Amino acid sequence: MRNFISYKKSIEILNNIQLTKQTTQKLFITQALGKILAKDVIANHNSPEFPTSAMDGYAIRYEDLKSEFLEIIAKNPAGYVVESEVSLNKCIKTFTGSLMPKGSDTLIPIENVEVIENKIKIKKEVPFAFAVREMGENYKKDEVLIKKGTKIGFAEIGVLASLNISMIDVIVNPIIAVASTGSEVLDLGEIQTNDSQIRSSNHLTLEVLFKSNGAEVLQMGVVKDDIDSIANLFETALQKADIVVTTGGVSVGDYDFVQDVIKDKLKAEILFHGVSIKPGMHILVALKNEKIIVALPGFAYSSTVCAILYVLPLIYKFRNSNESLPIIKAKITQDFPKKTDKTVFTACNVKYLDGEYVIDFEGKKEGTSAILTNMLESPALLIQDEDSKDLKSGDLVDILLLNQLK
Repeated sequence: MRNFISYKKSIEILNNIQLTKQTTQKLFITQALGKILAKDVIANHNSPEFPTSAMDGYAIRYEDLKSEFLEIIAKNPAGYVVESEVSLNKCIKTFTGSLMPKGSDTLIPIENVEVIENKIKIKKEVPFAFAVREMGENYKKDEVLIKKGTKIGFAEIGVLASLNISMIDVIVNPIIAVASTGSEVLDLGEIQTNDSQIRSSNHLTLEVLFKSNGAEVLQMGVVKDDIDSIANLFETALQKADIVVTTGGVSVGDYDFVQDVIKDKLKAEILFHGVSIKPGMHILVALKNEKIIVALPGFAYSSTVCAILYVLPLIYKFRNSNESLPIIKAKITQDFPKKTDKTVFTACNVKYLDGEYVIDFEGKKEGTSAILTNMLESPALLIQDEDSKDLKSGDLVDILLLNQLK
């Protein structure tokens, strides 16, 4: 009789897996989009390096603000260093992005003055240092601007360019081999020869799920239910991949050979086989030569949920990133009883209304763990811990936002 561990215990085991040091590569910054930064990015200068104008206007001394007229003695375009200095009752016309001229400490916007020949008359006063970007306003020298483990997006690339950094070190993404198993399973394009055969979606669903969350995927396709074929799959995949993910063959049926191959032929170290969760209770996770094997159930909804719960955190771990599953609080809009003592993940609809997330189950089908269509539209997973109680309408609950994983 197999012992089923709690969901919390299974995640603890997953988190304790020790990985070898991540491999890094150097990429041009625009090619690093979506990659994980391997080293802190530290500013090598102040930005701006000198006080700079934030608007078009006139650079003045604040103490001259109440003077009747200020003489315009020069223009100060962006990209140039004006030689003239601001002194008593003098001003310099200055443009956005220009260095503030020597002697000035405040900028009067163009719309606040009246120009009379070569002089200005101030119509509306401003505070001291108005529209002046102080040295280091954006960032200061030696400041850590982007921490290692950050997923690189457009803002990070912009900051890197402002630092004149063209090449950066990033973590090499993990390689995941994906396969569906089952003699009843047909790949795309295969001809159905009897009514018991079904079309596989698992290997393709998981391929795009893993790719969209930062992994390279080695697609192994559909493998028939015999020990030699499954053993060959694992031997090939383990040579090339960091993680091997299969669907099907981990339950207690006569033809569930995946677990037999992992345990008996591969002699892998079984971390756990069986978790008290719904769906996916027969999930198996093992180690073989520092490679991770994740054998998922065959039903489409079950395998997808388990891939999210177990494989995505492994991807984040391999990437040494600051990523995590998007679990948030939401308000449930109907009573919802707890039907089992397992930890349950139930498909629901989520909306953001009046400043909060709300969930309902309109259109969601009840049945087996095969109903992948429950993940369409604006889906989330309601999370009910094994010791949670019946939910009442208006309760705050934990949900996992699925649209953020696409």
